Amino acid sequence: MIDVLVLDVNETLTDMEPLRDGFEAAGLPRHSLDAWFAATLRDGFALTAVGAYAAFRDLAAELLEAQLVTAGIEPTAETTKNVLSGFTRLPLHADVAPGLHKIHEAGVRIVTLTNGSAAMSENVFRDGGILPLLEHRLDVSVPQRWKPHPDAYRYAAEVCGVPVERIGLAAVHPWDIDGAQRAGLQGFYIDRRKTPYPKVFAAPDHTAADFEALAELIPE
Repeated sequence: MIDVLVLDVNETLTDMEPLRDGFEAAGLPRHSLDAWFAATLRDGFALTAVGAYAAFRDLAAELLEAQLVTAGIEPTAETTKNVLSGFTRLPLHADVAPGLHKIHEAGVRIVTLTNGSAAMSENVFRDGGILPLLEHRLDVSVPQRWKPHPDAYRYAAEVCGVPVERIGLAAVHPWDIDGAQRAGLQGFYIDRRKTPYPKVFAAPDHTAADFEALAELIPE
């Protein structure tokens, strides 16, 4: 079916719920995480749309500081560092390690591609037991185009030396699946929450409840 499986990271592999502890410790409501993460993606997408680029951390830090100011809290470098460092301690979803081990055993090469920083997830992957399975850990700092811009996916294809049609992108985000498919990749929608897939996006090539189910779709 595919030679390479490219994985989104935030929410797809990692459970971001523990980040709420950092928001609470900073004096913000736990639900602030949702608006902050959505705003970070929004601004990254907007810059990409006009041909500009900013790193995930820079956007995330500025938007966090704005939330603090709005809440009447004086932002500090230490507060921002404490919240964002939570990304380095996130757990993997329970299905990720067993599913990826099966996919790796089937002979499929595995790569990660994130709009964030590849370095921030190294300890997460090591602690979760999947670091040895990953041939490359990529981020968008080289193409300087956030997913879902086609250049991000083409960059992964170039690094792997594989035609885009022989690559699959697995993600929980429909916008990521749609972008990958428009770039020529196959789209694997990971639907843990059984949420309706937006009809405005191209339908995914395959849908799986989690990575263990996805492993069953990839023949040995």
